[in-house]
Amino acid sequence: MTAVQTEAEATQTPIRNGSSRLDETDHDLVAALQIAPRVPANALGEILGVPTSTVTRRLKRLQDERLLKVVGRFAWPLILSGNPQQLWIHCHPGQTFRVAEQLKAFPEIQYIMVTSGSSDIYADLFPLIGTDLDELIGHRIPSLEGIAAVETRLVLDSRRVGVSWRLQRLSPEQKDALSAHVVPVNQPALRSTRDLTDVEFRTMCELGRNARASAAEIARTLNVGNSTAYRAIQMLLTSGAVSPRVEVEPGAVGFPLAAVVSLQLKPKHIETVLETLGEHPSARMVSMVTGKAPIVFHGVFRGPQEFSQFLMKDVGALPGIQSMDTCVGLSILRRYWMDRDGMRIGDQVEGLLRR
Repeated sequence: MTAVQTEAEATQTPIRNGSSRLDETDHDLVAALQIAPRVPANALGEILGVPTSTVTRRLKRLQDERLLKVVGRFAWPLILSGNPQQLWIHCHPGQTFRVAEQLKAFPEIQYIMVTSGSSDIYADLFPLIGTDLDELIGHRIPSLEGIAAVETRLVLDSRRVGVSWRLQRLSPEQKDALSAHVVPVNQPALRSTRDLTDVEFRTMCELGRNARASAAEIARTLNVGNSTAYRAIQMLLTSGAVSPRVEVEPGAVGFPLAAVVSLQLKPKHIETVLETLGEHPSARMVSMVTGKAPIVFHGVFRGPQEFSQFLMKDVGALPGIQSMDTCVGLSILRRYWMDRDGMRIGDQVEGLLRR
């Protein structure tokens, strides 16, 4: 598909066989929303030089086809009872996808990837408030049929999270214009969802499902006044309780290769390596974890050649590296609590917010 393709043609072109079928305008919309997820359609059109009607139709198509969602990322202290855990799972032969499907039953499992590396499945576990973590990682998950062994690594420090990854395709002027539509986080952070009123809590739930929801839309849903809904939205955004987050599979916008790189290195270089990898444009998640490989890097790439260049030139130039282990994703089954069907995004797992 090219940038000059008609709106009708773009609407009729689906995602097939895991390859990107989105055009340049779609990519610009994704890149813009990654900067300012709540920017109004008219402002978005003006910044990108696209008619507002086209912006509206494109966004509706992307959302209707489940290729893009704008959800709310809840502040971790409000939904978690502890730090995340990384699970590296070894399965009995032929049981990998069966185990992966069983993992979907656990709301604590935020991310599931079937890999071609030293482990069969990589998963991120987030201990939601009320979770019996010892029972979960000590018995319930390891006892799933088909699992041979599970290695658990506690996340000690996250220097980059998935919401930070962005398409690099807009001009500095466009980025500045979009940034003006971002609500700044300048109020004290909430300590607990118990500090919220009923309207604020229900507004938080609505923003979690659709972070582009307007005050008028939330007011109608909750049967409250527009001003009440507006104040609730502003409080949640300015306190950082909810951060709008764009969900799109990287493969849909030209980055089909997902990889996880574990690095063993000398302790004195951990800080430098964390900072350097955290700024890399391919990075989606960079963490310091427990275990023999203290740094784990999640990245997305255009293909094997780009990934090999990253390993040889970027990782190869890092100080203190002693060894590395790489896993390449064969299939992403869940990302940010939303199951995936290829490029298509399912609904978010229920029950993340608890009071």
